Amino acid sequence: MKDIESQAAQALRLLLGQVPAIKLLDIEHEKPGPDQGADVVVHIDLSGRRHALVCEVKSTGQPRHVRMALLQLRNYVAHHAQDATPVFIAPYLSPDAQALCRDQDVGFLDLEGNARLIFDSVFIERHFASKPVADRRALRSLFKPKSAQVLRVMLRNPRQAWRVTDLALAAAVSLGHVSNVRVALLDREWAKVSEEGLLLSEPAALLDAWRDAYQPPVGKRLAFYTTLHGSAFEEAARRAMRSDNEVIPMAFASFSAAHWLAPYGRTGAQYFYVDERGLERLRSALKLSAISKGENVVVTLLKDSGLLRDTEEPAPGAICTSPVQTYLDLTNAGERGRETADHLRRERLIWPK
Repeated sequence: MKDIESQAAQALRLLLGQVPAIKLLDIEHEKPGPDQGADVVVHIDLSGRRHALVCEVKSTGQPRHVRMALLQLRNYVAHHAQDATPVFIAPYLSPDAQALCRDQDVGFLDLEGNARLIFDSVFIERHFASKPVADRRALRSLFKPKSAQVLRVMLRNPRQAWRVTDLALAAAVSLGHVSNVRVALLDREWAKVSEEGLLLSEPAALLDAWRDAYQPPVGKRLAFYTTLHGSAFEEAARRAMRSDNEVIPMAFASFSAAHWLAPYGRTGAQYFYVDERGLERLRSALKLSAISKGENVVVTLLKDSGLLRDTEEPAPGAICTSPVQTYLDLTNAGERGRETADHLRRERLIWPK
């Protein structure tokens, strides 16, 4: 018997043991061979009435795998155990995966303690907010710099379908990075495959998850003071960003980018992302002086400048981080930042179903 099935059976045994009216009679395990759709069958006595829980156990609870398992489980119950209750069990089931089970009238249990079982006169429901370490690690991996470059490309136009090679070229990453992102998106049902290629089916859900797991880009935060302000500051910054022959590696970021993309309200400081070359150009154009406090210009010298590939120019020379990157940064910038982020999302990041 597989270890995961043993853990599932024990978890179900402990859950049922909390209901005094339930007496556990026996537990059957699927015989070796092809998966028939029922890994564990639990026979119980409920106040003198026999009942069976037919369980499918999987090592992953990602929505795509859950959907396929539920169809298999319901088909088994319909043909082999009509009077039984179907139950799906996995190490962890996200809220989306739990919703799939509810929609199919299938009970569920995960090894984190989340559960929902309804049969006869029994109703058991438990929810825990925590995610297992492995699930959090997988999400962080999806949003690391190279993978994030792929996501930014796809979020520019979620309805665009991509071949793996074209997406790798557009995002400037390896085919392996694109393949890993592709699997992660499909498993979570945030993307789908059409005849033309891979496209996002749930861009809003992807952005929500990215927001909740977001970590600011790694870089050195530098504080400066400039005597320039208002239109003089903006013109100087735009001249620094403008070049007829090359792309200058810098961009307005955070509140400063939001000012150009979807104006909401000004703050007392200006924000930029740069690399080494962009820093020197910005320092000269804005006459920046290093300062320990009272700064009015905050510059992040990026360790990985890949996010500067994804910019917009809402006005000549005003190079800004994309709406997606700007939104993520703002959600991490306190209450005022979250208000500005919500406004930006309503203005620039609403995608039709």
